[in-house]
Amino acid sequence: MAGLPRGVLEALKVLDLHYEAFQAAKPYADKTGHPVPSDTRACSQIVVSLVTGIQGLKREKGADLEDGSDVKAANVWGAIDTPRFNNAIPAGRTSQRSKKPGDVSALDGMPHLFFVMWDEQGARKKPRCRVWSVRASADPVFRTMCAKWYKLRANGKIKSTNFQLHPPRNVDTNVFRNTCGNLSYPLLLCAVREGDKFECVTYDSSVLKTGTCAKV
Repeated sequence: MAGLPRGVLEALKVLDLHYEAFQAAKPYADKTGHPVPSDTRACSQIVVSLVTGIQGLKREKGADLEDGSDVKAANVWGAIDTPRFNNAIPAGRTSQRSKKPGDVSALDGMPHLFFVMWDEQGARKKPRCRVWSVRASADPVFRTMCAKWYKLRANGKIKSTNFQLHPPRNVDTNVFRNTCGNLSYPLLLCAVREGDKFECVTYDSSVLKTGTCAKV
């Protein structure tokens, strides 16, 4: 894509670095019977900061980004289980610093909730990274689904504090699944590795201000 912002171009370089480090370590992990060491969580936060311009907390505790937004990551590369987005919304926190209300108002101070998926595309299994952005404090469709989950927790019908979203692994869709609702999520960025580098396929900054989930 032509005319991409500098932050997106820098994010593509981070994707290359993450992929190359993963591939360099994989033969040794396979040889010794261990998972491939990769810090997908930190790389995802860096990518989101570069794409959006929202800085991190400089190693301080709290939200992932300085404006109160959070970043969730899932990696399919070499996975031995089923990657999903875990603890996607606040629940069950006990410390005074991190404790949130037990209802959908827990999302009120979260401008965005970013989901970063590292997977593969198509029969050629091209490495891919996608970033979805949810306006957690304002998206009525997303909040309705979350409110249903919080209510079921309050009623004791759901015991777990882990709100899980099942993302579209290795498939070309934006639908995440959850027992309280299957929604299509706004796609901010999609990058696919072509040859020896990642290339941007989709970039839509408008979802940061107007993006809304849709029921499916």
